[in-house]
Amino acid sequence: MSTIAERLEMIDRRLAEHAGNLPGGGLTQPDADTQERWEAAQVWAHMAEFVAYWLDQAQGVVARFQDEPVDFGRVKTDPGRIAAIESGRHAPIGELAAATRAGLEANRRFLDRLAPEQLHARGRHQTLGEMDVEGLIDRFVVAHMEEHLAQLDGLQRDETA
Repeated sequence: MSTIAERLEMIDRRLAEHAGNLPGGGLTQPDADTQERWEAAQVWAHMAEFVAYWLDQAQGVVARFQDEPVDFGRVKTDPGRIAAIESGRHAPIGELAAATRAGLEANRRFLDRLAPEQLHARGRHQTLGEMDVEGLIDRFVVAHMEEHLAQLDGLQRDETA
């Protein structure tokens, strides 16, 4: 099993590849929950926004944790999330890629400087329940990036088919 740091490194390499090889059109496969289908620009806008959002949430959990889990997060219907995807989709992909990669680096630095007890500070997400900071970063940054890179992979395959 790869560590979070190893997965972040792989994600960074894949982001660089995708930023240099953009699909011309098409839509992602439907989201399992919402049935939304996105253009590549919407995927990039979302990635650029969420890496910073979830880092902020993880930092908040570390800062506020005492003995009880700290509430954190949002759901897919969050108006700020939706607005960020809509406004970001009009930005150049190069800018979105740079922001995403910078956000991943900030997450990497954050994890590197946490003490073990801080990694295990607990938060509570309204639909997914309790998780520690390491789990928060794993689920909402790392696994989430992997999901969206798979969408970009699919768009790229559709382009070459």
